Amino acid sequence: MIPVIVIRPEPGNAATVAAAQALGLDAQGFPLFDMAPAPWAVPDPAPYRALLVGSANVFRLGGESLARLRDLPVHAVGAATAEAGRAAGFTVASIGEGGLQPMASALPPGRYLRLAGEKRVPLAMPEGVEVDDVVVYAAAGLPMPPALTRMLAKPAVVLLHSGEAAAHFAAESDRIGVARGQIALACLASRIGSMAGLGWQHIEIAETRTDQAVLALAVQMCEKVSPRGH
Repeated sequence: MIPVIVIRPEPGNAATVAAAQALGLDAQGFPLFDMAPAPWAVPDPAPYRALLVGSANVFRLGGESLARLRDLPVHAVGAATAEAGRAAGFTVASIGEGGLQPMASALPPGRYLRLAGEKRVPLAMPEGVEVDDVVVYAAAGLPMPPALTRMLAKPAVVLLHSGEAAAHFAAESDRIGVARGQIALACLASRIGSMAGLGWQHIEIAETRTDQAVLALAVQMCEKVSPRGH
């Protein structure tokens, strides 16, 4: 059976591995990022119409300072981010489906506060919309452990949940000499596939930006990945 490798940080890694194993996949988890809070100062919430949040990590790692912003409604990039926001005591005004840019493009005119990670997607704002960015967490890429290096010596399917993960995985693969032609990538969005670069056996994109869609894609890909690479 072709192994499925999950590299996203915890706590998402363990959840994705468990869901993949429930589907009968030979899933193994190797978190390649260390997520940590970043020092930040809470701005005055008065000028802002709402919060723009592109990751559940904002609510997991933002700390006690988030409480001062709870009167602002949240525009969340997806269901997991919305769930984390509600758990932290926030009201969710909208939930996106196609990434942060489509959601930002649909915002009514006004000034918004974007809570984000150190590495974040640049956004093009529509006329009348202003966004101030505040970094509340950072992700540090980790080197591939020896067990993962050994697994990548043979064909495998790797799940990629972010562009930063794609770029880091590609760089680490090149550093240790992984043969890209043996590895297939199941990506949450097209931008992620682009950031992984070229030369992989397959790069395929999930139908929707959900973990369930990425796992469904992985099931299909495991059936067609060549055990000999290309």
